[in-house]
Amino acid sequence: MSKYIKISFFLILISLPLFAANNAKDPDPLFLISENSLYGYINHEGKIAIPKRYDNAKKFSEGLAVVGNGKTYAYIDKTGKLVSDTLFTNAYDFSEGLARVKVPGLLKGNWGYIDKTGKIAIASQFNECGDFSEGLAAARTDSLLGIIDHTGKFVVKPQYGYIGNFSEGLAMVRVGEWATGKYGFIDKKGKIVIKATFESVGEFSEGLVYIKSNGKFGYIDKTGKIVIPVKFDDGAGFYEGMACVKLNSEYGYINKKGNFVIEPQYSMAGDFSEGLAYVDKGGEYGYIDKTGKYVIGLKYSWATDFTNGLAKVYFSDDEYSTDWGYIDKTGKTVWETTEYYDDYWDE
Repeated sequence: MSKYIKISFFLILISLPLFAANNAKDPDPLFLISENSLYGYINHEGKIAIPKRYDNAKKFSEGLAVVGNGKTYAYIDKTGKLVSDTLFTNAYDFSEGLARVKVPGLLKGNWGYIDKTGKIAIASQFNECGDFSEGLAAARTDSLLGIIDHTGKFVVKPQYGYIGNFSEGLAMVRVGEWATGKYGFIDKKGKIVIKATFESVGEFSEGLVYIKSNGKFGYIDKTGKIVIPVKFDDGAGFYEGMACVKLNSEYGYINKKGNFVIEPQYSMAGDFSEGLAYVDKGGEYGYIDKTGKYVIGLKYSWATDFTNGLAKVYFSDDEYSTDWGYIDKTGKTVWETTEYYDDYWDE
């Protein structure tokens, strides 16, 4: 299966945010690798830090990572030591010191949260729940979602079909059904501060958020005022002062005034991260700086954001290739393999 199809299919399955709102730089990062159907970790120099011995594994978050063998999952620290002997049937990243886990043996209400020692912090009682951000998380015990605090108490009663992560004090919500519902924003008390009138929205970043209305994208501020006209074919969040947008079938980058800093010219493009962004031109990926200058030339079949100094790329011009690895910001390959890699756990 194509890398592109796998990632898209995974995103369709998501009904709650599966990522923590935590972009803090890790002072001692480890990076996930896979060879011979086993997962392990390398350091920033490409040296093996934790041997490849797990059937499944995820990236480290807050110093711990989910690993799995068979159909059960646990957490390890950066030495590879198990945090506790407790096993779960599903597990996700830590965020604000808590991780959501699925406890075996329960048909309903089998999601709860553990702390970083592996102890139950919020008892299993939810049919679905999200990562914590700004002290709160979405959760449901029935058909609708509400918001809980770190004790597991509902501080906003269940009433929405979808609730996103809190970012800059606001969270997206959907009012109505999946296909026909509209999106707006609530504050931490559950009060709608921006009415649910949009077809799609993002998460607030750097004071602005993209919205979709009548098939086009623009940007609003926290009062709901349109500050960048609704005229783009696609949009993304502001990162490092710039946002990636699509106009007339090509991607470029705008500033907070809505002016193009880098003109539309790419088939695909990512957010700026650590000063660089990946771009696709003619089916080949490379990395540009904020002036649009190529820092790493077009030579990859797929690329991802830089995180803690490294980025995962696929080297062959064949999208079905298994030749992938990590590069640093100079384009130097620090680790490479030709073994198939399953994006499901990593993205």
